[in-house]
Amino acid sequence: MAPAAPEVSEAAAAVDVVTEVVATATRHLAGLDQDAHQATVYDLAHAAAAVENARAVLDYGARGEVEARIASAFVADVVHDVATRTLGREADWGAGPGAMAGAFDLVRAYRAPEYVAALAEEPGPRHLDDDFEMVQDTFRRFADDKIRPVAEHVHRTNGDIPEDIIAGLAELGTFGLSVPEQYGGFAAGGEGEYMAMVVATEELSRASLGVGGSLITRPEILTRALVKGGTEDQKQHWLPQVASGGIMAAVAVTEPDFGSDVAGLKVSAVRSGDGWVINGVKTWCTFAGRADVLMLLARTDPDRSLAHRGLSLFVVPKPRAAGHSFDFTQDGGGRMEGRAIDTIGYRGMHSFEVAFDGWHVPEDSLIGGDAGLGRGFYLQMEGFENGRLQTAARAVGVMQAAYEAARDYAANRVVFGRPVLDYQLTRVKLGRMAVIIQSARQFMYQVARLMAKGEGAVEASMVKAYVCRAAEWVTREALQIHGGMGYAEEFPVSRYFVDARVLSIFEGADETLALKVIARRLLAAAGG
Repeated sequence: MAPAAPEVSEAAAAVDVVTEVVATATRHLAGLDQDAHQATVYDLAHAAAAVENARAVLDYGARGEVEARIASAFVADVVHDVATRTLGREADWGAGPGAMAGAFDLVRAYRAPEYVAALAEEPGPRHLDDDFEMVQDTFRRFADDKIRPVAEHVHRTNGDIPEDIIAGLAELGTFGLSVPEQYGGFAAGGEGEYMAMVVATEELSRASLGVGGSLITRPEILTRALVKGGTEDQKQHWLPQVASGGIMAAVAVTEPDFGSDVAGLKVSAVRSGDGWVINGVKTWCTFAGRADVLMLLARTDPDRSLAHRGLSLFVVPKPRAAGHSFDFTQDGGGRMEGRAIDTIGYRGMHSFEVAFDGWHVPEDSLIGGDAGLGRGFYLQMEGFENGRLQTAARAVGVMQAAYEAARDYAANRVVFGRPVLDYQLTRVKLGRMAVIIQSARQFMYQVARLMAKGEGAVEASMVKAYVCRAAEWVTREALQIHGGMGYAEEFPVSRYFVDARVLSIFEGADETLALKVIARRLLAAAGG
């Protein structure tokens, strides 16, 4: 029998305790050399993200008995996480040894094995409005009917995404979810466009991260950049094509020597005649082969002391290419060459290294025209902040698939005369999975609502940081529940495991996101 639902006020009181621990540490670290305390600053960023997630799930916990149990278990998990980060390092956090003692009763009660085990098959309702339930149903059907049947084949062969999937998603309006209505999309402003995007992304990623959920990301990033900084002519030209799926986009930002350190980028764009000439090498340019355009960040001012203020953003047209390499030349001698980088997971999209040698683009490829000179970093970040929310949705989808696979396997696999699902350890693992997934989903919904109001930039980084790390644990334990068969490619859980690993790397590497975005904003607000 499931334990009785707790009062959510108990969880709220515990959240207040860990919130104060994070606030104390933030004030303490704000006055110190943060580079000399990177490990603590990193832990602080992740603790802050977890606490923000815990705060978000309290509202969910007030909506019913199962919701209260899930919320309390999640808050207990967060308290435990923060406690392990601070244990023995209280001085580094500026906290006394007993700073968290007031929350430990909650941990004892709601992190107890019997309590968590009772949630193994209680994932909880999502509480979506009817409109978004319809979005969920539509994209789940498409994902189950079209994506799931080919996902394993694409993964094992490192093949291309079938064109009928791209066409089918275009027909559903997938690529126009964030494109304003006046440019042929479905975004009417407000909460709806962000919620529809994360709901659709989760369902597509549940079937496949590479073949499904990630197809939305690059059009989403390009759309945000164009809406924020494009000229009216550029919006009229590009956005209807993005919305219809007539063009697919890739994003070319990272360089071999500069990953998250965007300010040091070297790829140059120099005015020449009636356009720009691009030279240099980009890497980790996902989907660059199939893409019709690249959203490319380049240095337009040779004065490197300007750092990110010397960067501008371009829409670079290119021919489509199948497979793992391409080599294009222009009549004037310009050349674009790409080769796919083999990866352990996230297959189908193909991430390329792309070299530009005198590649010419028209004058109007510069997003924003002359007004866009030097604004490329800021326009790119407009897209990337939303991309982080979208990546959290991808992580939730992968976790959901892994949880369902592990639960079903455990119910049917008999070991020592009993189904694996009957063992307490299995149920504790599944219960913690269910709690983390639903809590992460509710945090994702909250961030979507914040971003719809023009807020939530730091929360988007927090949800990305927390959920993507959580996906690694969920998929690992899902694989472990499968035993030896989890390590075989016969079951898709092995794909979920290797796919989840990339989530903390792209759209802002975990360390950079924690140190340079989350912690920096927290410490700046505290006066550091």
